[in-house]
Amino acid sequence: MNNNIIKYKVNKIIIEVLLCTGFILFPMCASARSWTLKDCIEYAITNNITIQKKSLAKLSAREDIKLSQAELLPSLSLSTSQNLTYNPWPQTGSFVVAGDKVQTSVDKTYYNGSYGVNANWTVWNGNRNRNQIKLNKVSEQQTELDSAVTANSLMEQIAQLYVQILYSNEAVNVNNETLATSKKNEERGIMMMKVGKMSKADLAQLTAQRAKDEYAIIESESNLKNYKRQLKQLLQITNNEDFDITIPETTDEMALENIPTINDVYDLALNRPEIKGAQLGIQGSDISIKIAKAQKLPTVSMNAGFNTNTTSMNSNAWDKQIKNNFALGGGFTVSVPIFDNRQAKTAINKARIQRENYMLDLKDKQTSLYSTIENYWLQANNNQSLFKSAKVSTQSSKESYELLSEQFNLGLKNIIELMTGKDNLLRAQQNELQSKYLTILNIDMLKFYMNGDIK
Repeated sequence: MNNNIIKYKVNKIIIEVLLCTGFILFPMCASARSWTLKDCIEYAITNNITIQKKSLAKLSAREDIKLSQAELLPSLSLSTSQNLTYNPWPQTGSFVVAGDKVQTSVDKTYYNGSYGVNANWTVWNGNRNRNQIKLNKVSEQQTELDSAVTANSLMEQIAQLYVQILYSNEAVNVNNETLATSKKNEERGIMMMKVGKMSKADLAQLTAQRAKDEYAIIESESNLKNYKRQLKQLLQITNNEDFDITIPETTDEMALENIPTINDVYDLALNRPEIKGAQLGIQGSDISIKIAKAQKLPTVSMNAGFNTNTTSMNSNAWDKQIKNNFALGGGFTVSVPIFDNRQAKTAINKARIQRENYMLDLKDKQTSLYSTIENYWLQANNNQSLFKSAKVSTQSSKESYELLSEQFNLGLKNIIELMTGKDNLLRAQQNELQSKYLTILNIDMLKFYMNGDIK
C-alpha cells in the first residue's frame, strides 16, 4: 500500500513537471505575459476598433475612386424585349403593326421580340468627371490621415499610462523599503521598552507608523493595479489572463538630458497627420469649387447603337427577320445651361465657404498643436528642475534620517523627531520619483511630436 502511494506521488510530480515545461498547457503553471511599450503599441494599432473602422473607410474611399475613373469610359447596355399577345376577337380586314411592319393577316396569338445594343459616352462636361477623380483621391488621403491621427492619439495615451505604471511600481518599492524600516524601528522599540528605555506610548507610535506604512503599500499597489487595468482597457483586452508590463531600466541621465526647444519641435510637428489632413481639406475644397463652376459649362455626349426585331406574324425565318430589321444609329448631344434656378451659383458659394472653414480648421489645429507642445516643454523643464532639487533633498533627508536613527538608538532623540525625519525622507523619495518619471515622459512626448516614434 505504501509503495503504491509513493508511485502515485512520483507520477504526479512527473506530470506536473511536464505540464509546466510546455508538453501540456496548464493554467496553473502559465506565467503572465510581460508587455513592453512596443508590444502595447503594436497590439493596439492592430486590434483597436476605431482604427479598424478607419481602414474600412479607406477601402470605401478607394472604391469611390474606381467608380469615378470608370465614369470616364463609355457605358454599354444590352436590351431585349419578348412579348406574347393574345387577341381572341380580332377585327377582320384590319391591319396590325408589328415590328414597324404592317401585317395584313391577323392571328389571335402572336409573338414579338426586339434586341438592341446601346452605348453612351460623356465626351466633355467641364472636366467635372476628372476633377471628381482628384477629389476622391484627396478624400482617400484624408481617410488615411484620420487613421494616423487616431493611431498617434492611441500611442500617446498608452505611453502616458505606461509611465504611470512605472512610477507606481517604483512607489510600491519605496513603500516596501519604508515598511521594512518601520518594522525594524518597532522591533528596536520593543527591546528598548523591555529594558526601560522607552515608554509604551512611544512604542504605540512606532506601531502606528508601521501600520500606516502597511496601508500606504496597499494603496500604492491598488493604484498600480488600476493603471494596469486602464492600460488593458485601452488595448481592448477582454480575457481574464494576468496582465503585466516589462519594467525597463530608467536612469537619472534620461531625466537630465537636453530638452529640445519649442520651435524645433513645432517645425517638425507640422508634418503630423492632423495638419496634413487640414491642408488636404483646403486642397479638396479648391477642387470642389472647380466642379461647381463646371455646372455653368456645356455638356457634350455621344450615343450609338443598333437594334432589330422579330415577330411571329412574319412568314420569313427568324434569322432573315433579324437581318432585314437590323438598323444602326448614332448621334451627339450638346446641353448648354441657361437658367438652372441658381443651382450652380449656390454650389460655387458653398464650396468657397467650405474652403474658408478648412482654412480656419488648419489655423485651429496649428494653434492646438503649438499649445500641446508648449505644455509638454514647460512640464519637461519644470519637472527636470524639480528632479534636480529632489535628488539633493532625498540625499539630505536620507543622511538626516540615518543620523536621527543613530541618535534615537542612543536615546538622544525622541520618537517624534525620528518619525518626522522618516516622513521627510519618504516625501523626498516620492517627489524625486514623480519628477523623474514626469520629466522622462514629457521629453519622450516632445520627441514623439518631432519624429512620430515612442521608445
